[in-house]
Amino acid sequence: MYVIKALLSRKLSALGLFIISAIILAAIFAPLITPYPPELQLFEGLTLEGAPLPPNTQFWLGTDLLGRDLFSRLVYGAQTSLIIGVIANGAAITIGTIVGIIAGFYRGIVGAILMRFTDLMMAFPALLLAIVLAAIFTPSLWIVAMVIAMVNWVQVARVIYSETVSLAERDFIVAERSLGASHFRILLKHIAPHLIYSTIVFGTLGISTTVLLEATLSFLGVGVQPPTPSWGNIIFENQTYFATAPWLVFLPGLGIVSLALGFNLVGDALREILDPTMKGKH
Repeated sequence: MYVIKALLSRKLSALGLFIISAIILAAIFAPLITPYPPELQLFEGLTLEGAPLPPNTQFWLGTDLLGRDLFSRLVYGAQTSLIIGVIANGAAITIGTIVGIIAGFYRGIVGAILMRFTDLMMAFPALLLAIVLAAIFTPSLWIVAMVIAMVNWVQVARVIYSETVSLAERDFIVAERSLGASHFRILLKHIAPHLIYSTIVFGTLGISTTVLLEATLSFLGVGVQPPTPSWGNIIFENQTYFATAPWLVFLPGLGIVSLALGFNLVGDALREILDPTMKGKH
């Protein structure tokens, strides 16, 4: 409760919480608030010339190039972004934390091998690596989530490694070792709890990166495939109408930016709240 109160007491983080909550609620209750199924092509959804309709009383945000309700597709697209964001970021946090803890605690040859592999992965441009991986596997929602996780875990591993190395040299850890405590007990009882705050911050900030990367992959055609709605593939499908129907590109772009901004605002505030060294700096 303290963290929630602290977030709500700050204007920017409160705004971030509002944006995130609104998008999450819309995604959860998508079947109740959307007037049409997202894949339904409506005959009355196009003009006589076959062009998308602008926002009107029947189609609140207009229609796309196939006569589908844009509002419905955007709401269901929020589901896609949130599912991939949570799954991909959760997997990245898990992989990075495990690698970082093992490398930082054992060090030696084990730590050297793990961190050199991490450095190797960091050397590849993240977007290029994601495109290659997504092109190798058949694109789907779950594959895209796993591809993004394989790209994003390296930053987590680096930070967790540094913190684990620092913790492993503390007096209370040295004392535990001298008393004969097992490595498993030290890792589980004394090191892991000190890393929870870092993983929470990473988990929040990482979702914004994940959302942007998923949208990029979908826009490039190697992400979530139509007819499954994704904010990225909505932009990709309708980019040819940018000049005549700009809402088809602007609105999903606004969704991407809003969700990423919301998680960034909350993540930055969490870092200040949970990190004792940053207290009083806001």
